[in-house]
Amino acid sequence: MRRSAKFLGLAGLLALGMISSAQAQNPPAVAQASGSEQGRVEALVQEATKEGSLSYWDAVIQPETNDELTAAFKKRYGLPASFKVNYTLSNTSGLATRVDQELQANKVTIDVTALASLPWVYGHVKNGDVLEYDSPQYAAYSKIFSLGLGKKGYFAFNGSYMFVPMWSTEGFAFNGTSWKDVVGAVPTGRLSVGDVSKSEAYAATQIGLRKVLGPDYFQAIAKMSPTFLIRSEQIASRLVSGEDLMAFSGMPTRAYQFNQRGGKLKFLMPKEGVVLLPAAMFILKPAPHPAAAKLWVDFILSQEGQEILVKREALISGRDGFKSPIPDYAPPIESLNIIPIDWPNVSIDDLKKVREEWSGIFNR
Repeated sequence: MRRSAKFLGLAGLLALGMISSAQAQNPPAVAQASGSEQGRVEALVQEATKEGSLSYWDAVIQPETNDELTAAFKKRYGLPASFKVNYTLSNTSGLATRVDQELQANKVTIDVTALASLPWVYGHVKNGDVLEYDSPQYAAYSKIFSLGLGKKGYFAFNGSYMFVPMWSTEGFAFNGTSWKDVVGAVPTGRLSVGDVSKSEAYAATQIGLRKVLGPDYFQAIAKMSPTFLIRSEQIASRLVSGEDLMAFSGMPTRAYQFNQRGGKLKFLMPKEGVVLLPAAMFILKPAPHPAAAKLWVDFILSQEGQEILVKREALISGRDGFKSPIPDYAPPIESLNIIPIDWPNVSIDDLKKVREEWSGIFNR
């Protein structure tokens, strides 16, 4: 009996050792999963390894942030060093145009994209261009689905942002509390405005702002002879250099990044509210690397992926109960005064009308 017990004990230890060794060889995503989810992830990892790469396009995330995301992504899924995440940073309109062109030509090279134009994204969902994929991470995004800021089974947002009045405190003081306080706050020609005629994100913002401010307000802004810009980095840079004294379409995420490098940028959360711009992330239905694309979406929406994005980009997370590590720049979504918009029912034609109205006011 003692020999038998000793043998069983040794066999048990060996078995445990074999299990521990096997677990150690599994990537974290597989080792931490259980049941059918473990098998699902393992199969996706194997297929993604065969695919060998992923094409991801975005209009906000900076290349350095993508580098950190890529390293963490590959580690989480145990992907080989040879696996490539081919990242492209574009402006919103340019990205929308590129996706449309690839779909029309039936030559899709982009796997995953994130773009802050919900009417455009909802339109592609209706057209059948978006891969139906119910990521397990969607369970943590119930609030945004209820607000129409995502569509379960098709897309959630990797992070959301907004455009608000912004300025540098070096040589300029502003104590306004309202969008209306921007009018006349700086001399003619010292204000920049996001170009609604050339940007999907600025056009989407205009849909909400015109609801609470009206056309007359924008006519007053037009009389300030603003400079029209597209890239949020350029808007922040001109404030730091002193070329502009105020930006109508400042982005808190850029204030965070420039202030880390010594900038003195400050922004206003106007009392009338803000338009939340969710960077809707989805997989194109004809994606050439669908397994890698699914893993990328899962990772970006995970707690780990969201922490990287918020810390580096000051984006607002859509995860339920997410605690922002930098609430001054990226406050919890529950704390925002969001201008309500019925996004699922806003059409591309609605965007076109807003653009035409804006272009008429600003002579663009």
